Amino acid sequence: MPAETLDDVLAAIRACRACVELPRGAPLPHAPRPVLHVGPASRILIAGQAPGTKVHASGQSFNDASGERLRHWLGVDRDTFYDENRIAVAAMGFCFPGQDAKGGDLPPRRECAGLWHDRLFAARAPFDLVVAVGAASQAYHLKRLGLERYAAGGLTERVARWREIWEVRQAPRLVPLPHPSWRNTGWLKRHPWFEAELVPVLRAEVARLVR
Repeated sequence: MPAETLDDVLAAIRACRACVELPRGAPLPHAPRPVLHVGPASRILIAGQAPGTKVHASGQSFNDASGERLRHWLGVDRDTFYDENRIAVAAMGFCFPGQDAKGGDLPPRRECAGLWHDRLFAARAPFDLVVAVGAASQAYHLKRLGLERYAAGGLTERVARWREIWEVRQAPRLVPLPHPSWRNTGWLKRHPWFEAELVPVLRAEVARLVR
């Protein structure tokens, strides 16, 4: 049986209705709208958590204030960020998962990773850089890249060990990030080393890869 092509996998993801028709737990409370941007030549993967309300409405990943902060960390403009042959964006959950009683976004749907992620990353050449945004993304990609020993502990511990993770392998390299949401503004103030030390290294690598 021939290997799946990237186009085949992307078409299947965009037609997916598993979280409504075959849900693990309560079904998705709205119509599925998978959002991802993956081209065959992109060298950088932005691996987030799941789309929010604005992304669900627009169909464009990180099309919100979080995206502005993320692009600032990466040192890229919108045109570069949304060029699928320079930067890929594939979250752990492709559809907006809905909100909890307090108005916060629910965790990524559990259906996505098991159904699609291994197939998606097998269908194209490896990335040179994986930017893992948030705990769920870090857990998956650290394991996928054989770096399970760095998956223990909480998000702050993983991000604090970013240099170890960065230096342990040349390609694909992985950088763990907190979510760029405004909710993490306090975290950034308590950990000034993040923007002083990690961000400049990240920007330099992104600039090299998108040239």
